[in-house]
Amino acid sequence: MTKILGITGSLRSGSFNTALLRTAAGLMPSGVTLEIATLKGIPLYDGDVEVNEGIPEAVLVLQEQIAAADGLLLATPEYNNSMPGVFKNAIDWLSRPPSGIARIFGDRPVAVIGASPGGFGTVLSQNAWLPVLRTLGMRPWFGGRLLVSRAHHVFNESGEMVDEAVRKQFQDFLNGFAAFVQASSKLRS
Repeated sequence: MTKILGITGSLRSGSFNTALLRTAAGLMPSGVTLEIATLKGIPLYDGDVEVNEGIPEAVLVLQEQIAAADGLLLATPEYNNSMPGVFKNAIDWLSRPPSGIARIFGDRPVAVIGASPGGFGTVLSQNAWLPVLRTLGMRPWFGGRLLVSRAHHVFNESGEMVDEAVRKQFQDFLNGFAAFVQASSKLRS
């Protein structure tokens, strides 16, 4: 069984990006599961906290979830034309200590998706992630893009995806990413 970990970059309970991951969990191809993780409980990065108290428990738990996954699916909002600070902050914590970066992130397949109420989806946020993913040594999948714009029309008030054209596009995206993850897993073993 191939396991993909989805991380939502929003803390908001009604997040379109969390709804995107919930939809993804139901659209995964046969033989692939999606576990959804949260950033809740991860404090602002502070080197003094790291030195004096160690890595926070919420970070350690998420590090192990990532390490146990075959691939990573990041659902990123777009705030002020870039990635959300809370999401980047979590990655900064997750990369501590630097000696663990290869175990957590190195050569791990990753895809970035996103939903936004705006007209351009999350194109700028997704692009902003590329240098970060490269620095961490991850293997981004470039076989497709999912930029959900005008998300308030794509999801209903319960967070269910109601736009069938977007659902079909998402299904195709997930099939392609899952195949990439599976092929990558064979190369890594």
